[in-house]
Amino acid sequence: MAVVSKGLEGIVAAETQMSFIDGEKGVLEYVGIAIDELARNSTFEETVFLLWNQRLPRKAELDAFNKALRAQYDLPPFIDGLIAAFPKNAQPMHVLRTAVSAMALVDPNPNSIEPAEYRAKALAILAKTGAIIAAFDRRRRGLEPIKPDHSLSFAANFLYLLNGSKPTPTMERAFDVCMILHADHGLNASTFTGRVIASTLSDIYSVMSGAIGALRGPLHGGANEGVMVMLEEIGSVEKVDAWVDDALKNKKKIMGFGHRVYKAYDPRATYLKTLAEQLSKDTGNEKLYQMSSGIEKRMHDAVAAKGIYPNVDFYSATTYHALGLKLDLFTPMFALSRISGWAAHCIEQLAANRLIRPDAEYTGPHEVDYTPIDRRG
Repeated sequence: MAVVSKGLEGIVAAETQMSFIDGEKGVLEYVGIAIDELARNSTFEETVFLLWNQRLPRKAELDAFNKALRAQYDLPPFIDGLIAAFPKNAQPMHVLRTAVSAMALVDPNPNSIEPAEYRAKALAILAKTGAIIAAFDRRRRGLEPIKPDHSLSFAANFLYLLNGSKPTPTMERAFDVCMILHADHGLNASTFTGRVIASTLSDIYSVMSGAIGALRGPLHGGANEGVMVMLEEIGSVEKVDAWVDDALKNKKKIMGFGHRVYKAYDPRATYLKTLAEQLSKDTGNEKLYQMSSGIEKRMHDAVAAKGIYPNVDFYSATTYHALGLKLDLFTPMFALSRISGWAAHCIEQLAANRLIRPDAEYTGPHEVDYTPIDRRG
């Protein structure tokens, strides 16, 4: 009898050069470079180049990549009109999935998986996704979308499109770091979904739509929303200790703590915590950071010995709120970054493709007689 691993836990289904994770030691590397080092020194654009090429770019290569990415910021009129037609109460992740899928309708050769074309399509999707999210959010607030500023970085342009003003350097840097930290993370559910679709030789729009659908699930991409809900429920710094103690006593999940992979401090959260503190001061959101810091301290005193530490969602929630994002835009921010990793994995999958088609252990009956409909009770 075959051994069944529910959730495919412990099953190696692919080889990859994208990211390495050691959950016991709290290590995450992109193409061998520690995530904390990238967060402190790199940019999102440079990180995307690293994932797509398995090496850091030279200056001329990074300049060319930035230029190509910024040239793709604008939305096609059809997509802009489609977003305008969406109900204002639609959920942003459903909007994002639908608009990304619809981009295939304005691509004259949507099904091509020729390597150069595939990369060009991935670049266009990555460049336009921020405009999709910002355009919908502004329209539902009764505001007109803003045209992209091609002189701005990926992070700065998105915040400009969303808020209508150019971000401060601290805001730009904080968002850029969030994009770096979420870009890739092994063979997670959405990345696996993307690789499965790519393995059928389907188009990149189907890949991205499927991956977005997987990310939307609350067991995957919705944890940072849960952190913000928790902070709003607690309400003040003074109530933190009592709230945490009560939650632990009643075995209530503390959002933003623990991870299926990490048994040590999430390496993505280390530098983000520092940035979240600075950003909270710059934007007048110190209360939120103080509450977050208080929760972490109380949790450390109570359960750190059990290997339960903050994950990247814990401080990204505070960061996104300070940047002016509404709660239901938190998971789309995850997708905005992770598109880079999904594309990298699918480029890798197609380079040495084999259809992903696992077996299933049948547990149903055998040799059951067919009963005519007039004899079924």
